[in-house]
Amino acid sequence: MSLIQTTGRLRYAAPLLLIVALAACSKQDEAAPPAATPAAAPAAPPPPAVSAQVQAMDADTLRESATKALRENRIYAPGGDNAMEYYLALRDKLPNDPGVTSALTDLMPYTLIAAEQSIAREEFTEAQRLSAIIEKADPKAPALPRLQQSIAAAQQAVAQRAVTDEASKTKAEEDARLREQQRLTQQAEQQRAAEAAAAQQLAQQQEAARAEAARQETERQAAAQREAAERQSAAARAAVPAAAQAQSLRAVSTPAPRYPPEALRSGTSGEVLVEITVGTDGSVTNARVVRATPARVFDREALNAVRRWRFEPVDAPVTTRRTIGFSPG
Repeated sequence: MSLIQTTGRLRYAAPLLLIVALAACSKQDEAAPPAATPAAAPAAPPPPAVSAQVQAMDADTLRESATKALRENRIYAPGGDNAMEYYLALRDKLPNDPGVTSALTDLMPYTLIAAEQSIAREEFTEAQRLSAIIEKADPKAPALPRLQQSIAAAQQAVAQRAVTDEASKTKAEEDARLREQQRLTQQAEQQRAAEAAAAQQLAQQQEAARAEAARQETERQAAAQREAAERQSAAARAAVPAAAQAQSLRAVSTPAPRYPPEALRSGTSGEVLVEITVGTDGSVTNARVVRATPARVFDREALNAVRRWRFEPVDAPVTTRRTIGFSPG
């Protein structure tokens, strides 16, 4: 099929293709969310109107590629594989071919619509690529200045919005920082107040504990004094009868203690003061060492001896003390 025939068919199909292209672009708009260009990022140079790979093709290859691209509805995209680029490269090789010129004229509206939609989606690199294609196809195209102005204005609006968003973000971060600082300050004040209250409560508890300890100590001392006084009084009351009873004890049998062999060999002498309790039958019912010199040498033999002592019966148990001497000579 010749290029003229293809172009002729394209003219008759132009309205239908325009409707299809518009529908495809609308669907693409719904599917792809706007991609804002970051304000801080440097603007990338727009792609060339015709890629170097396309420019390197010969005329026949360009013609076949353009026909296939039209059949597959690749009018202006993707970059490097679309009908517009193939026809622009073919026009460079065949500048007087009317079919190529006619094809570019017929495809121009689709490219313009796609560029405007790219601007709406804030896809400025794609919009600049399409603008470069339009400018190469017709540098005097009436819509070209408006298209370029729209690209610049949209980029400026996006940049301004980015600045505004950054300022809003900075203000929000500052507000959040201030709120956090206020919260920490309030928390610190509450902590200090709680610590002060706890310290005051602890001091009160310690003071109460000291007062209670002092009261208990006073009561203990008073009780000890009363007990001591009672013991002294009881001892005084019992001293006379006990002494009298001790004097009334009459020994029946008081065998002498056995001299410890070790003490006898070493020539050790000493004495043991024992306290004994004599029962009513005259037997010793209890005995204990009160003092021994030297200690723990004659204790056992002294106790063994006094437990064998016997006295005349008495009316009531009598407690008395006896000193038992130990001398090796």
